[in-house]
Amino acid sequence: MKKWTLLALLLAILTVLAACGGSEEESGGGESGGGDGESYRVGIDTTYPPFEFEKDGEYTGIDIDLINAIAENQGFEIEFNPMDFGGIIPALQAGQLDVAIAGMSITDERKEIVDFSDPYFDAGLSLVVAEDNNDITSLEDLEGKTVAVKSGTTGAQFARDNEAEYGYEISQFEDSPSMFQEVSNGNADVLLEDYPVIAYAIAESELALKTVGDRLTGDQYGIAVLKGENAELLEKINAGLQELRDSGEYDEILNKYIAE
Repeated sequence: MKKWTLLALLLAILTVLAACGGSEEESGGGESGGGDGESYRVGIDTTYPPFEFEKDGEYTGIDIDLINAIAENQGFEIEFNPMDFGGIIPALQAGQLDVAIAGMSITDERKEIVDFSDPYFDAGLSLVVAEDNNDITSLEDLEGKTVAVKSGTTGAQFARDNEAEYGYEISQFEDSPSMFQEVSNGNADVLLEDYPVIAYAIAESELALKTVGDRLTGDQYGIAVLKGENAELLEKINAGLQELRDSGEYDEILNKYIAE
C-alpha cells in the first residue's frame, strides 16, 4: 500500500514539474516576442514644437509623427525617451538610445559621432528679438549685447563661433521656453533659434517676439544613430522616409503643423 502511495506521489510531483516547465517556456517566448519587428529606443526633446512637444499627455509634432510613420512603414517598434537636447548624443554614445530624432541639424562635428539619415527638413537659424526692439536687425548690431542660446544646439555653436567677431555675451539654457522667456522679459537682447521653431512658437503663444534679418544658416535636419552602429536601422529609416515622400504622407505631416 505504501508503495502505491509513494508511486502516486512521485507521479503527482512529475506532473507539477512538467506543467511548470511548459509555463516557463511559454512565458519566455512571450517576452522575446511581440511581433516580427525589432524595437528601438528613440531619443526626443519635447520642448521643441512644432517638431516635438507634449499635448494632453501625449507626444506629438512633426518628428513624432514622422518616426511613427517610418516605423509603421518598415515594420519595427519604437519606444520614446524624452530628454534635454544636450543629452541625446551622449545617450547614444552610452548605449541608452538606438536612434535620435530631435530637430537635429546635420553638421560635420556631429558626423564624427553619429551617422545621419537623408535630410528630412530644411531649417536655418534666425535672430529673434523682443517685439518692440528695433535696434537689432543683424549680427553687426550685437556688440555688447546678450545672446540667449539652447545648450547643445547649432545655435549655441554658431554663437560660440562668432562671439569674438561680433562682441556679444552668451547666455545658455537647457530648454527653448526658458530661452524665449528670457528675451521676452528683456533679460537677454536676442536669441538664436531655427526659423520654423520660433515662427511656430510666436504664432501659437503670446510671446512678444519677432524674427529679424535673413536666415543665418541653411541647416538640414537628420535622424541619427551612433556612428558605425545600426546600419540596418538607418537603411530602414531612409527607405521609410523615401516611401513617405513618394506617397505624399510626408507632406501631410508637415502641413499638419506648418502652414504654407
